[in-house]
Amino acid sequence: MTTFRDIAWAKVNLTLRVLGRRADGFHEIESLVAFAGIGDTVELAPQDGLGLSAEGPFAPALNSDNLILAAAQAAKAQMPGLILGRFRLVKTLPVAAGLGGGSADAAAALRLIAKANPGAFTDAVAAGLAPRLGSDVAVCLASEPALITGRGEVVRAVGGFPFCGVLLANPGLLLATADVYEALHAPPLALPPSPPAPPDFAGAFRKLLDYVGPRGNDLESAATRLAPEIADVLAALRALPGAQLARLSGSGPSCFALFATPLEAHRAAEMLAERQPDWWIAASELGDPAAQTTAPSRQSVQ
Repeated sequence: MTTFRDIAWAKVNLTLRVLGRRADGFHEIESLVAFAGIGDTVELAPQDGLGLSAEGPFAPALNSDNLILAAAQAAKAQMPGLILGRFRLVKTLPVAAGLGGGSADAAAALRLIAKANPGAFTDAVAAGLAPRLGSDVAVCLASEPALITGRGEVVRAVGGFPFCGVLLANPGLLLATADVYEALHAPPLALPPSPPAPPDFAGAFRKLLDYVGPRGNDLESAATRLAPEIADVLAALRALPGAQLARLSGSGPSCFALFATPLEAHRAAEMLAERQPDWWIAASELGDPAAQTTAPSRQSVQ
């Protein structure tokens, strides 16, 4: 029996501006998003029926409202003749961590359904379903660097995103996105904003830093009030050799640091793991791995 496999790549919000609370209860945002070379593994064995098994270090933290099953059920409701089957999730990304794990899992499920139903379940159908499953599912579907607006479902590709290193760190906490937005107390959105033009970095890491540097994460202060340990994670990342910028990702509590190369990120990860053996730490890359000129391992997780 054929089993299809995909990776649900970790989403990193390099910037996150919250423009206000909309009348529908969602928040209007503007965020530069990229994807690290680490993620959950999702498999689909096509057969009658629908099922899901989960394993991996973070599987016990999953709740019953799994977006993989929601994605499959939504696809089946729209196209009753689809072949689904048994999904298997290897959960290696922390849960409720600000890395888009659940949304990435749902996006991977949609891609797997397309593989199991060639010519029937198209990219266009998947793209239409994605925003109904969650605000981040649309950008996770392509898993390419993008500027996202609206509540996160409006996705526009950015140009020339540079290949660089990233280090992710999580102190072992769960932080619900809804709780962080509630703690932010964002004012009502006055007027619908005009969407900004997506940046073009021309492959230059310095241009990426110049763009990201002055644009922070508006959720960082609210998240830190709920989880003060975030401040310790940020301080530890900023103290690492080669770290160019450290910031909260999404609603946290995961934080990231940017490095000029993946090799620098891997070396920093080894140093941080010695200092903080109880944290989840992952060194990887952002941008196109094909542009890599050195040869560190694809990913390193502590």
